[in-house]
Amino acid sequence: MAQETLRMVCVPVSAHDGRLPRQYMLEGQGAKKDISPPLEWYGVPGGTRSLALVVQDIDTDERVPWMHWVVANKSPEEKGLPEGFSGAGGNANTGGEGGLQEGVNDWKQPGWRGPVPDSHGHRIQFRLYALGDVLSLGNKASAPV
Repeated sequence: MAQETLRMVCVPVSAHDGRLPRQYMLEGQGAKKDISPPLEWYGVPGGTRSLALVVQDIDTDERVPWMHWVVANKSPEEKGLPEGFSGAGGNANTGGEGGLQEGVNDWKQPGWRGPVPDSHGHRIQFRLYALGDVLSLGNKASAPV
């Protein structure tokens, strides 16, 4: 029996030709503004103790992508994050030692911060990592450069 591979789906991005819809961007659309998109994942490997999520704009600079969101210590039993989990009015919580933690983005704020729309249509990359341990990141976690 083949082992399922860890994969993640962002339905709004899939439904919009790979582009992040406006309500998830910094300027937003209508009542929805700068909220994290819903994410689903499948195929978490056995033995995973926590999940980490890194979301970055890979078109800003090839050497140093712009960080939009960092989440660490997500339970491997959970299968996603709902729309609006983080961002304007969202959690932006720091669960402390061993609990779910949202890191500091490149705006120097914890939690989700959506991209600023421009004419270039930057690509936003969502990466999910299955970890063999729970991370101890302190109170100002960020993704390494």
